[in-house]
Amino acid sequence: MEQPTYQTVRIARGRHDSPARGACVIEVASMVAGERFTDHPRSVCPVIAAFLRAYNDLLPEGEHDELYRYAALVVGTAAPAAVRRERAQRILTWAGLPAGRGRLRIRLTTWDVVLAPAARAAVGIDPRLRRARVAGLIDDLVAIGAPAPDPEPVAAPPDAVAAVRGG
Repeated sequence: MEQPTYQTVRIARGRHDSPARGACVIEVASMVAGERFTDHPRSVCPVIAAFLRAYNDLLPEGEHDELYRYAALVVGTAAPAAVRRERAQRILTWAGLPAGRGRLRIRLTTWDVVLAPAARAAVGIDPRLRRARVAGLIDDLVAIGAPAPDPEPVAAPPDAVAAVRGG
């Protein structure tokens, strides 16, 4: 039997030993990134990964197809601590959960524990609205800490172009 690729692997609940047994959304992201098969890829922000691992595991059977898009989208989101805290604040606020005062600090727990209630809140959204709302959240999280786009070049006025050309 041929080993599945990120394009053919089946997304399912839980952690998996190999893609032949399925993969969670973050394990698919490790495949897309060309990393070893893991649910903690280096190229994915641990905050985004924690939310998506929990969301993946809580989704009802048959609704995991929406996760394929996220696997590709989150590759390359690894970021410094300040960005991770901002992303965690955004997830908790989005879910209507208290984000704490000041800086969000994680000492004795993991992002998985902190963000699991937000994933439960996401799964609790009316299924007719959930996909769009979660997609919007993931888009927002990816945008936080993303490099600013290059500004568009300003076109020179036509008379300046004519002056340079000698005309």
